[in-house]
Formats: sequence, C-alpha cells, structure tokens
Amino acid sequence: MTGTAKVGAVLAIASASSVAALFVPAAPWTADLFTWLRQAGALGVLVYAAVFVVAAICFVPGSILTIGAGVAYGLLWGTVVASTTSAVAATAAFLVARTIARRRVARWTASDPRFAALDAAIGQDGLKLVILVRLSPLIPFNVLNYALGLTRVSLRDYALGSFLGMLPVTLLYVYVGSMAGQLASIARGTATGGPLRHAVSALGLAATIAATIYVTRLARRALDGALARS
Repeated sequence: MTGTAKVGAVLAIASASSVAALFVPAAPWTADLFTWLRQAGALGVLVYAAVFVVAAICFVPGSILTIGAGVAYGLLWGTVVASTTSAVAATAAFLVARTIARRRVARWTASDPRFAALDAAIGQDGLKLVILVRLSPLIPFNVLNYALGLTRVSLRDYALGSFLGMLPVTLLYVYVGSMAGQLASIARGTATGGPLRHAVSALGLAATIAATIYVTRLARRALDGALARS
C-alpha cells in the first residue's frame, strides 16, 4: 500500500468515526472505558501500554489503539502516551525476534528481497534507516518489528529510530481519535469551546494529513535511494 493510500485509509477511518460519533450512540462500556483510562492516571497508562505490547507481539494492528489514545487522552497527552507505548511495543516485538522467535522470523523473511536490501543498508547507518523505513510504508508495522530484529541494527538505534519514525503517523491517528471524541461530545450535548474550537481542530487535522503525505513521500524517496546504494 502506498503512502497516499495509507493516509486515505486514515481519512476513511476519520470519516467513519465522525459519522458514527454524530449518528450512532456509543456503546456504554466504550464510554466507560475511555472515562476510566482518563481517570485512572498512571494505572490506566500501564494497562494501555500492556495491551499495546501484547497486540504488537501478536500481530494485532495498533492503529485502533492509537486512535483510542486520542479519544481517551486528547491530542497532546494522547500523542505522548501513544508514541511512547508504541515504541515500547515495537521494541518488545524486536527483542522477541532476536531471541525466542529468531528461526521462525528468518524463515518468513528469507524469500523477500526487501529484507536483504534493508539488512545490507542498515549496517551502514542504522538510526537513519530505521527512521526512514518507519516513515515510509515499505513494510507493515508489525512485520517490520520482527524483521528488523534479524538485522544488525543496535537496540538503541532501533528504539530511538522507531519512536521518531512513527511519530508523524501516530500524531495523525491520535488527532483522528481526538476529533472523534469531540464529535461524540457534540452529539451528547456536552461539548465545550464552541464552533470555533471545532473548526480549528478540523483545520489542524487537514494540515496534519497533508504534512504526513508530504513527509511519507520524502521518506520513501530517501529510503529507495539508500537501498539502491546498498
């Protein structure tokens, strides 16, 4: 899937979330869950992080969890929580690939030339390549967590590169979640801030989407160049 297609998928999720928030009442347990996460403080964050780690190890897509962080915590704290926990989850899967699952992951990647090229390039500049491959949708998130475990990249470069490289898309998903939360508040009649605040939020989401598309395209070109030189 191309970078534009992935952003398009996010737009579809955002649209669906908006329509659902306006016209479909949320299940009571969902509202209770988000309320509990907000009120539970550190315990809520730990539970959220534990679920994210298990999801990453079990190949469960983390996008829904990232959107959920926006609903529960809002844009700022949702981004902090989701970006940190997604990096921890990715590192956990990376360590599993380097230890108990190494042989199985090696069988998965043996026939894919993308991994061989990535391994050859990543030995030269690990941090840069991890950032680029995270920004570029060359390989799905959960597969990449395991695949990079077989490369020569250091744990430090992998963890830092994953955190930085996933940040733009994480921000976008959290923004979607925060907007869905605002729309749900409007539907329930509990919204605060007035129409201007919601209009500014909508414009901010549009700007974030545009920036994500631009950064993804730049990263893809840079990554293609780095792999071609390896």
